[in-house]
Amino acid sequence: MRLAPFIFARGGSKGLPRKNLHELAGKPLIAWAIESVLSVPTIDKVYVSTDSEEIAKVARDYGAEVPFIRPSDLAKDDTPEWLAWRHAINFLNSSSGEKPDALLSVPSTSPLRNSDDIIRCLEEFSRGDSDAVIAVTEANRNPYFNMVLKDTDKSCRLLIDQQNKAFRRQDAPKIFDITTVCYVVRSSLVLCKDSIFEGRVKGVEVPRERAVDIDSLLDIQIVEALLQARARDGNIQ
Repeated sequence: MRLAPFIFARGGSKGLPRKNLHELAGKPLIAWAIESVLSVPTIDKVYVSTDSEEIAKVARDYGAEVPFIRPSDLAKDDTPEWLAWRHAINFLNSSSGEKPDALLSVPSTSPLRNSDDIIRCLEEFSRGDSDAVIAVTEANRNPYFNMVLKDTDKSCRLLIDQQNKAFRRQDAPKIFDITTVCYVVRSSLVLCKDSIFEGRVKGVEVPRERAVDIDSLLDIQIVEALLQARARDGNIQ
């Protein structure tokens, strides 16, 4: 399988300014992502797609390749990242003749992932019966049990109503959150469709403690606490 490993990292972020360069345990977030990809034995390079020269420099310092600076119209707050994925594949096709079968996207916002999480997603994709593989983790809330809609009169009702009510979480269908640990997507799906769920999608489960998605300072504090716990236990993974 011809794989294009990418990290997509915009310069702007409303929730946490300069998020991709925010330092965590002495390294910028994007460095954690670069190192996790390069620790996969079958991967010898990783590309970074960014609109920021500063991010590009840091990415190169940590061993990534930056084959282009992403156009600003593909790096806006409301730009679907799907379009940046498509741009990356088209760039490789036109500039170097690379025609990847699949795109691997490893966001910098899940620094607690390990290489095994990426490897398991790649192995699931290599089975050949899916167009995309996503990493998922068990959700904290369940729409069949403890997620509600609030009406204009402040009345609350279950988000998903059902004939046979679930009175315990264990009785409700198991629900998963999509994580930002990694995505493996067939190139033809990215080029021809507009959403990952227009294809056949498989999920690989990862534990919650490796699936924290950083979007705020609180998330940073949670990750720092988990890293400190790992250090106390002598576990760096």
